[in-house]
Amino acid sequence: MKNFSYVIRKPDPVNLIFNGDTEEVYKFHKSIEGYEPTPLAVLKNRADRMGIGKLWVKDESKRFGLNAFKGLGGSYAISKCLSEMEKSETSTNIVTFVTATDGNHGRGVAWAAAALGHKAVVYLPKGSAAERMENIKSLGAYAEITDVNYDDTVRYASQMAEKNGWILVQDTSWPGYEKIPTYIMQGYTTLAVEISKQLEGEIPTHVFLQAGVGSFAGAMAGYFSSLWKEKCPKIIIVEPDKADCLFKTAKADDGELHVVSGDMDSIMAGLCCGEPCSIGWEILKNTAECFISCSDEYAANGIRFLGRNEGDDPKVVSGESGAVTAGVIEALMMDEELAELKELLELNKSSKVLLISTEGDTDRENYIKIMDLDHDEF
Repeated sequence: MKNFSYVIRKPDPVNLIFNGDTEEVYKFHKSIEGYEPTPLAVLKNRADRMGIGKLWVKDESKRFGLNAFKGLGGSYAISKCLSEMEKSETSTNIVTFVTATDGNHGRGVAWAAAALGHKAVVYLPKGSAAERMENIKSLGAYAEITDVNYDDTVRYASQMAEKNGWILVQDTSWPGYEKIPTYIMQGYTTLAVEISKQLEGEIPTHVFLQAGVGSFAGAMAGYFSSLWKEKCPKIIIVEPDKADCLFKTAKADDGELHVVSGDMDSIMAGLCCGEPCSIGWEILKNTAECFISCSDEYAANGIRFLGRNEGDDPKVVSGESGAVTAGVIEALMMDEELAELKELLELNKSSKVLLISTEGDTDRENYIKIMDLDHDEF
């Protein structure tokens, strides 16, 4: 059953300066062997059909051969940790990095640790696709699927780090654990720097950002707000209705972070996080104009929207978490039931919309099923 809810807020990005030297981060990623900016696709035919002026989609399936953007955050955070250990003359012979993940972040941590000659241990929440675990193991990491949800898996990884003297590399924050999540968020900004260059001076009117804990969305919103200031686009946050902790926090508007507990059985596995990242929320509460909570149908529709031919538009292979914003913008422009929100967001033929497809087909079997493909033709 379709579910779509929203909260409108008035952003207040006054004096918001994103924390971190983004040029330093960008320079670091450019130094990695195999680095290339990921494509920024222009979907003209789709934009024309929906009645908007322009539609860009950043395709993160091409990032470092990892099929997702997460390696940006993990690599920068691990590099910073190792650099700090060297400066403090702490032994860095072989370091073990540990994390909890729905798939993409753990794969990025495993890849970065191996590339730098170190070890990784990765825990996935119950219900995770075996394919995602095997992708992590193929990079030399130890990985296992737990019998608890994502947030409890994060707590377990933290406990194992403390018990074994490992370094926790987690993309969410809580009191006392903020430095490494900040490094991860800074790492994500390379993606935004690339976009700003690829736009060649154009500025979107709307940016749709999917969110789990909110670290990626916060990094993008913070960077764009600092870059474009008073010309900053409207920022719209999209979450699965089974794990909409940021939506609930925005709706309550009481100064507290609101948590979603229990099983979070959405196909948007990478967004199934029940506890907001405190650092990410501090940025989003001042920059985001709208928070949307939606059901899985929007993610499935987004996969088909991006993955099927439409004139000479390029196809974008996008997974469930990567495609949900595409499903949402199509619904906003084409579904009369959402006309009120479309009007509130001033989406029209003059709009220039930016989406970021954060992952490719990281659950290949489900992608094939949603796209109604035969294995032989994919």
